[in-house]
Amino acid sequence: MTSKAILHQPEFPEAATAPLAQAKGHAFWLSRLSLSRFRNYAMAELGMDERPVVLSGPNGAGKTNLLEAISYLAPGRGLRRARLSEVERRAAGAKGSDSPGAAAWTVAARVMTPEGLRELGTGRDPGGERNGNGATEPGRERRLVRIDGFAARSQQELGEILSIVWLTPQMDGLFREGASGRRRFLDRLVYGFDPAHAGRVLAYQQALRERARLLKGGQAEDAWLSALEETMASKGVAIAASRRDLVARLDTACAKTSSPFPVAGLALAGEVEGWLAEGSALAAEEELRRRLAEARHHDAHAGGAAVGPHRNDLEVTHRDRNLPAALCSTGEQKALLLSIVLAHARLLGRDRGAAPLLLLDEVAAHLDEARRAALFDAVLGLGGQTWLTGTEAGLFAPLGDAAQFVEVRAATLSPVAPPVWN
Repeated sequence: MTSKAILHQPEFPEAATAPLAQAKGHAFWLSRLSLSRFRNYAMAELGMDERPVVLSGPNGAGKTNLLEAISYLAPGRGLRRARLSEVERRAAGAKGSDSPGAAAWTVAARVMTPEGLRELGTGRDPGGERNGNGATEPGRERRLVRIDGFAARSQQELGEILSIVWLTPQMDGLFREGASGRRRFLDRLVYGFDPAHAGRVLAYQQALRERARLLKGGQAEDAWLSALEETMASKGVAIAASRRDLVARLDTACAKTSSPFPVAGLALAGEVEGWLAEGSALAAEEELRRRLAEARHHDAHAGGAAVGPHRNDLEVTHRDRNLPAALCSTGEQKALLLSIVLAHARLLGRDRGAAPLLLLDEVAAHLDEARRAALFDAVLGLGGQTWLTGTEAGLFAPLGDAAQFVEVRAATLSPVAPPVWN
């Protein structure tokens, strides 16, 4: 375990071609992770093998920050959904944001995939976001991505290389809170099977926001609104179809699972999904297009759009108790989430040839001994690299030498021997 200087831009040396064939395997795993100016880390580098990684240490030491850094190797806003500037490390006593052009945070990783070794890098653009003329606008945030030493067109390309799924304590209320969190959770699962899903979601959301802005202004041309609604219809139905397909597969996979975790029942509720169940995708697109056009007056006053995949919801039940997840205990809800994530990982392992990278933040402490043992067995059975955090390393002692243990204290990473399991 070492610390060293890291480039201020998210770059790697050009990836060598010779080791690629040697790096081929049957799992996704990180062999190296480098951070610069990220949260409480000034600089850090961590080398790993393909085994699960256990991060232990006191609260506030930087365990979750490390998982968050890894989550930026996937499309999206990371596991905390923070603004890019919020991730930036601040010196003790410093106030405000760094000035434009200052060094910005970066995350870089060497990733082993079934196809071979890939080099990924990402970070905040210190110059801001570029406008239509190519000039930078310091007040706007922009994330840079490099893949195998070359600038990527967008962060969506990360999803074509690596699938990452996470569970955090902040997700404990997923079944009790609004539907938007459940949609984001579901979309993260879809990305593993359909990397293009991320781009469709982004395009749909952009068209949705632009249509709402034009309707609110009251002076939008019919042709421009129709073009936006065409985008919403085509992308929206594709989004709903991908969600619907995965939910059906996950529901079947969960039902066939035998473990101490509760069996989850999954269904997708929404108008667009109903149209797909009754007819073709083309018919659903036409219906969504028609409904959007008819609802312009209503949506101008209400905001947003009254119909579309942004209105659907993932419904989860405790199958054995025939009880909605929202009415289950907190422990049961966490166990249901874990059962869904593990079923997804198994499905992905069969379809893509490798389980996703799993980031499990503080999950073991809230499980009883039988479920902890089941979790460890499942993690080892997946064959991929899972990252687990906890304040007490002893909770993970049953993993023994099957895992690699790292102690985290004040943003310092130290390899340690597995704790003794009595």
